[in-house]
Amino acid sequence: MSEEFHVHGPHDHEVEHQAQHGDPFAGRIAVATAIFATIGAMFGYMGGHTQNEALLYKNEAAIRRAEASDQWNFYQAKSNKQNLAELGATLTTGDQQARYQAEVARYNKEKNEIMPEAKKLEDAAKTAEEQSEASMHVHHRWAQATTLIQIAIALAAITILTRNRGLQYTSYGVAAVALVVGALALAHV
Repeated sequence: MSEEFHVHGPHDHEVEHQAQHGDPFAGRIAVATAIFATIGAMFGYMGGHTQNEALLYKNEAAIRRAEASDQWNFYQAKSNKQNLAELGATLTTGDQQARYQAEVARYNKEKNEIMPEAKKLEDAAKTAEEQSEASMHVHHRWAQATTLIQIAIALAAITILTRNRGLQYTSYGVAAVALVVGALALAHV
């Protein structure tokens, strides 16, 4: 009978040991990476949300600005008609002059009704523009937080490959900074 002997090398022994007992270092980094990815997904969602919000406010500002422009054009048309009526009142006498003076009064009244509406629309456009700017600022914070958490994920991946503790702590540090920036975005700072 022939017997075969198989001698395990140190590498085989280590692979077998890792298969039976796992690698706690890699496991911790893998869990941290999964947490980082989850946080990054939330940051990305919030960044998209605030960007959409900023665009909606920007649209609202443009619409209100256009409406205000329409009102000011209407106001200008009434002013032109009022000027023509004043000219007519100056050049005529009697009933004709009285009719033109009544038109002057009517156009003046209509202009006084148009002006507050135009100003109100301008104010609404300005408010919407400010809201858009505020939302874009928050969007930039979310984008910064997302970028930082992605860097932390990349550092964690390199940590698993190099088994470098310094990179591990750097990854955790970058993730902590990402959380701070995310908290600033959440607080609209």
